[in-house]
Amino acid sequence: MLNMAARHYTDEQAFRLERNTLFRQHWQLFCHVSQLLNPGDYVSGDIAGMAVLAIRGNDGELRAFLNVCRHRGARLLEPGSGNCDTLRCPYHNWLYHNTGQLKHAPWFGEDSAFNVNDWPLESVSVEIWRGLVFVAINPVSTLADQLAATVAELHDVPLESYQLWATRELVFEANWKIYTDNFVEGYHIPGIHPEFFRAIDFNNFETVACDGLVRMTAPPRGDLFYQGRWLWMWPNWTLSLFEGGMNTSRINPLSADRTQLIYRFYFSDVNATTDDDRRQVLESNLEVIKEDFAICLATHANYKAGTYKPGPLSPRHEQGVNYFQKQYLATIQGSETDVESTVETEL
Repeated sequence: MLNMAARHYTDEQAFRLERNTLFRQHWQLFCHVSQLLNPGDYVSGDIAGMAVLAIRGNDGELRAFLNVCRHRGARLLEPGSGNCDTLRCPYHNWLYHNTGQLKHAPWFGEDSAFNVNDWPLESVSVEIWRGLVFVAINPVSTLADQLAATVAELHDVPLESYQLWATRELVFEANWKIYTDNFVEGYHIPGIHPEFFRAIDFNNFETVACDGLVRMTAPPRGDLFYQGRWLWMWPNWTLSLFEGGMNTSRINPLSADRTQLIYRFYFSDVNATTDDDRRQVLESNLEVIKEDFAICLATHANYKAGTYKPGPLSPRHEQGVNYFQKQYLATIQGSETDVESTVETEL
């Protein structure tokens, strides 16, 4: 087993190709249903540079759309969450219902061929799974098919009882796949996370990768805040468990050399009297996450400099890396050779 070639991590054309295939065609963890309970509630975000929003219409139906005005392509809502009855384009004041229908195009002039009903917002697929909201711009499978082994894996976890408590967004200057390669293996723990290493029985660290899921487990020692089970799901989201809660993340590429991590923290107990305990869990999680950034940046720099040739993968600890890279290559084009030739001619 060998790692992927460095070009897959550094080429901007490769990034555009994966955006048009992987990120347009696969379901993305977007938000939590508690953010979209009332008419007008919305969440606006980014998927590999593509602006998307999910919104609860005044009719009670949950919908998702490209966050793009049909007139001249301006963004309607800034990233974040809120509530609105209508969506007004800041560019030319086109006004849309929160059901996506165009309501009014002011000062547009007389044109008998123009009909507001012909210009609704572009729809995006949206589904809720156990309280988590997923969107897909042009899905090639159902959400259930993509979740695959994840459904059974989390059957015993009371996801619905966890309440969204905090969101943190982190940005660093390295390719999203370098971070993913890092997340789906425990091989780096002794060198990069010394305190984490001392808190687990590393000799019994196990990795299982199949059917859209990489599961990593290790018996905790002492008072480790993690439960000892860390999950990565195809193509780019994670879920880690701790006592009384969990975090999820979406690994969102901003460019070939810039990545955004969108972390959300959930707890079964959100009583104000236990805020300090939750804050400690959150900060401990973030400390471990940030410890990975420096090595990811240095690795990306070596890939970009052209000084790296693919090395071997550990059968013991890097099954997850092998699984992710094979899935990635199969999705992009089917083989590394095909990817190279396609990247050269794409766009």
